[in-house]
Amino acid sequence: MIWTTEQRYRRIEEASAEELSELRAKVKGCKWRQTFHIQPETGLLNDPNGFSYFNGEYHLFYQWFPLGPVHGLKYWYHTKSKNLVHWENVGIGIAPTNEYDSHGCYSGSAIEHEGKLYLLYTGNSRDRNWIRHSYQCLAIMDQTGKIEKRKEPVIHHIPNGYTNHFRDPKVWKEGKTFFTVIGAQRENKTGCVVLYSSNDLINWKFEGEIKTNLGAFGYMWECPDYFELQGYGVLIFSPQGIEPYEDHYQNLYQSGYIIGEKLDVERLSLSHAPFQEIDRGFDFYAPQTMVDGNGRRILIGWMGMPEIEYPTDKSGWAHCLTLPRELTISDNKLIQKPVKELELLRKQQYEIQDVIDQEKKMYNGFIGTTFEMICDFENFDAKEFGVEFRVGDCEKTIIKYDSIQKKVILDRTFSGQPVAEEYGTVRKCFLDAAKVKFHLFVDTSSVEIFINDGEEVFTSRIFPQEDSKGIRFFAEGGKVLLHATKWDFE
Repeated sequence: MIWTTEQRYRRIEEASAEELSELRAKVKGCKWRQTFHIQPETGLLNDPNGFSYFNGEYHLFYQWFPLGPVHGLKYWYHTKSKNLVHWENVGIGIAPTNEYDSHGCYSGSAIEHEGKLYLLYTGNSRDRNWIRHSYQCLAIMDQTGKIEKRKEPVIHHIPNGYTNHFRDPKVWKEGKTFFTVIGAQRENKTGCVVLYSSNDLINWKFEGEIKTNLGAFGYMWECPDYFELQGYGVLIFSPQGIEPYEDHYQNLYQSGYIIGEKLDVERLSLSHAPFQEIDRGFDFYAPQTMVDGNGRRILIGWMGMPEIEYPTDKSGWAHCLTLPRELTISDNKLIQKPVKELELLRKQQYEIQDVIDQEKKMYNGFIGTTFEMICDFENFDAKEFGVEFRVGDCEKTIIKYDSIQKKVILDRTFSGQPVAEEYGTVRKCFLDAAKVKFHLFVDTSSVEIFINDGEEVFTSRIFPQEDSKGIRFFAEGGKVLLHATKWDFE
């Protein structure tokens, strides 16, 4: 289906009850609906927004176009949780209702202030010539969950030297001062991040552009997120326009970070190590972090990619969010681990230990479409070893270790319905390790694989048939000692 501009910018309020009911039924009938990931009731989900801990609950908003699986008029949809596992859909949090966000409530963030949750977001509007105008807007949620938008933007104008690609404010507080970073595009069509400061979250001062050593690095930096962790300064962002290099930057757009000294807000400088990708899989973009009541820095990303068609599109919906991941730093690198609360999902447990010697093996209980599994491989002389999962007659997804190249490899060539094959069906990353651990979370149409306790992560959508449930362990060119534990999920 070709969506016209008029169709993309229809409001959900304009849709009849019958149309919405038919769309919900179409979505509900999709065989690839997830079971333990955040996903839209209908339409398209993208960037996580306003991720925060407020009034004893985790709050998360996401970009939402409700009427179809395309990027159209964006709302903020609100969901909340007490444990980061079971999420309650609240409903629309912020709707495009005025001239400043008439063509979409774009991405932003949240911070608690004076007993309320302040939601800072980009208002997107277009004039009669379809020229984009960008404003930074504010909505405030009280402890009852009621959200009110300020009538006027808190940042009206884009500074000289930047285009209208100026969006996605991420806010934090340092002492008595609030700061926000905003993703921007210079007039020379290169990407960067700028900094604003405020004493009250309403009156903002432009401080300037943050200086990095990346130079011309893509044409736009989306969804920046600055935070400090274990004495380091970390800037996460999603640069667009990075050329592929060896095993790096293979997706349409990338997400990654720079890590180094704390941001010098006086000199606007960030001394840092080289840019690193956050996730090595096919479907990961626009992550956002927050600090919870226990002081943990937690990340959630969009499990999808802009401008890519997905098999669920035909069923009237697209995309989901990743599982929440706790961040730490080790050796100048972000380590990502699934939050401990996810253990609440575990039901029946199966465990095996065996030597795999130039063969493929299957075991009782190691089967399914939604499960968690930890696989430890050691004492290996095999050239390759790993796991095939969601295995059917003609389908399988493979995660393996190549001990000759010292690389972890995810292969979705035969995972089912194809996705974005023009960007390849294999992803790799270097890993020099005497032991290899794969920690998999498999849902109906996705997999998140944490390598060696979060040293690397591969996040990907997969679309196999419902009867592709097999799990096979294998070794080629030698043997490996395997210890695997699997938990069924409801």
